[in-house]
Amino acid sequence: MARLPPCWKASPTRVNQAKSAVAHVRERTFLGHRLTAGGFLSIANKSLTRLKERLRAITRRNRGISLAAMIAQTNAFTTGWVTYYRHARAQTVLREIDSWLRRKLRCVRLKQCKRTMTIATFLRENGVPEWQAWIFALSGKGWWRLSGSPQAAHGMPNAWFDQAGLSSLALQHAALNRTGNRRDTQYVRPVV
Repeated sequence: MARLPPCWKASPTRVNQAKSAVAHVRERTFLGHRLTAGGFLSIANKSLTRLKERLRAITRRNRGISLAAMIAQTNAFTTGWVTYYRHARAQTVLREIDSWLRRKLRCVRLKQCKRTMTIATFLRENGVPEWQAWIFALSGKGWWRLSGSPQAAHGMPNAWFDQAGLSSLALQHAALNRTGNRRDTQYVRPVV
């Protein structure tokens, strides 16, 4: 009988207790995905938490980089992330993350203005009425609270972020899932 090489010898099997379990399908995750009740893929909560942590690190207000550079770094990360999760049903979650990310970037832009006069001027240049811009600029509220105000949303709407070059996670995901853009979904014309 032939002898097996040392690397082929049977070793005692060890089971990873954290990864192996008998549980309901909705309680288990695999490679960042989870299955829903209807049998569809969705993104695991832990993956969404890690996404937000990474976006928080990229969009920290004290990084000392321009908003354009911050948007470029955000786009570079989110493009790969969305491509990985392209088969998951996640439009609602991705729209919520888009909204949260725009608020984070509004907060960064407002902090970059620093002074009352600069904030008021920035908002007036972006279409906010003068009296509302001054009420906003003279407010003593924190940056995060200010970034969620109607004046900030009016001065920096979604179109403003589109012009700045921010890619929407939900739109990227929808583009990847159009018919013809995934394997085995292209329409083939029959030969007559």
